[in-house]
Amino acid sequence: MVPARSLAVTPGSLTTTDFPWIIEHREERCTLCGHCTAVCPKGAIRLAHLRQRLPKLELFSNKRGSEYRTFTGIRQETDPAKLCIGCGMCAMVCPNEAIGPVAGTNENRTVFFDNRKGEPLKRGGRRNVSGPTLLDRMLFTRISMLTDPALDAGRHEFSTTTTIGRILSPEAFLERTLRGEWIPPTRDIFPFVIGSMSFGALSPNMWLGLLQGVAYCNEVLGLPVVMCTGEGGCPPWVLRSPYLKYIVLQIASGYFGWDEIIRAIPEMQCEPAAIEIKYGQGAKPGDGGLLMWFKVSKLIARLRGVPEGVDLPSPPVHQTLYSIEESVMKMIQTMSMAFGHKVPVYPKISASTSAKAVLNNLVRNPYAAGLMIDGIDGGTGAAYNVSMDATGHPIASCVRDCYLDLTAQGKQNEIPIFAAGGIGKNGNVAQNGMAMIMLGASAVHIGKYVMQAAAGCLGNEKNRCNVCNLGICPKGITSQNAKLYRRLDPDKVAERLAETFMSINTEMKKIMAPLGRSQSLPIGMSDAIGIADKAAAERLQISYVC
Repeated sequence: MVPARSLAVTPGSLTTTDFPWIIEHREERCTLCGHCTAVCPKGAIRLAHLRQRLPKLELFSNKRGSEYRTFTGIRQETDPAKLCIGCGMCAMVCPNEAIGPVAGTNENRTVFFDNRKGEPLKRGGRRNVSGPTLLDRMLFTRISMLTDPALDAGRHEFSTTTTIGRILSPEAFLERTLRGEWIPPTRDIFPFVIGSMSFGALSPNMWLGLLQGVAYCNEVLGLPVVMCTGEGGCPPWVLRSPYLKYIVLQIASGYFGWDEIIRAIPEMQCEPAAIEIKYGQGAKPGDGGLLMWFKVSKLIARLRGVPEGVDLPSPPVHQTLYSIEESVMKMIQTMSMAFGHKVPVYPKISASTSAKAVLNNLVRNPYAAGLMIDGIDGGTGAAYNVSMDATGHPIASCVRDCYLDLTAQGKQNEIPIFAAGGIGKNGNVAQNGMAMIMLGASAVHIGKYVMQAAAGCLGNEKNRCNVCNLGICPKGITSQNAKLYRRLDPDKVAERLAETFMSINTEMKKIMAPLGRSQSLPIGMSDAIGIADKAAAERLQISYVC
């Protein structure tokens, strides 16, 4: 007898066809090994006792009947809290190819139930907008016909580095040198920077793999790759190691992890690559960061100086600051003094129409080493859909406006602009990055692409996975659960990271060679790019090609 309560239909009742991902199971192949149910991060599938009706027909009589068989099978849960995220881990571990997720073709009705308990859905990842982006549609149109045809990526010497820090004009540099005055610190770095992903947002194994890969790129391959910590600091041993010179330390409005950094300053073997002061991020501008309690393990709690297992929200703004003007005078100058004026210090802001005002303020201050702008396609560990989808400014037009403003002042070679937000969103990382450089950026920050290329992140722009905020990452990339992050081999991550940056370096040369540029990046070389979109071409002041 079936209990009456199981037949109840409520406003929240859903079928598997209402889900964005549907589990297809082939019972004739299944051996009920249980691997798929054990590895599923959401508990979207379960072993269930089922009864199947077998119609019975006697050919030589009019009698008809039925037989039933009872068996154990795999079934998909219909609770929205356990909906399949399409990660495909079940298919990866199945020895008989008996199970796997398939994208649902029906209307995804789960979006109407994401506001349970009065709380809108928070998710990790990026905007789920598929298709070519503006940067994907840009073409490199200027080909130098008068250069040596041997100027190719395999046989010619190229300089593929950029500068982080305030760049003085030759006259000002000579004048200050003769007077014995302070010279702003600078660093030569690879123009593709590993973006802000904190020790806490990423698992210990992922973070260690990135650090090993960055060290290999610098010390073996000769590629000066740097990585940014994000908010939360980094392990104490890193602060006291020679690898600190490959790291950009971020300080944000929550000041998480900075107790450890301040205590380590007297014992540092070298200075960090730079200091980044975060005021906003592109995925949720005007909002603070958030590390959800799922990921606040005992280790993370100790490093950040907080209790274990509590949400860690950062304030939307720095509580001790009133304006960006005060920030330049207080935060940037204070951080410069803390490291003996030997480390570049720059702010990170969300892309917006007010970015030019921030930039013009930085131009007037000799301690500002640049400006980092994060666009609306930037990733995040946890944000509301309304923030990720409808709040912010596209990165291309924001950086272009800022660069043209610097050009009008004759300062385009003095304050470097760094860009982030959707670089390599569809895999075209070198193309997207070089297009941003030609629009005026000195370097770009990449995050999601690094996770996908180096660690096999399963998330994409079609609403696959995107549970970075819940600590149940099936690959162990963004989880603090030891059972999950032990799936990730740091040595393999480092190997893939090195291969990724070697490939990016080669593709950069392939783009620079036809331009006839080999000894410097084509920063602001907007006459070398075009787009088959008249409105975009006019907005960015580049060539319209069709």
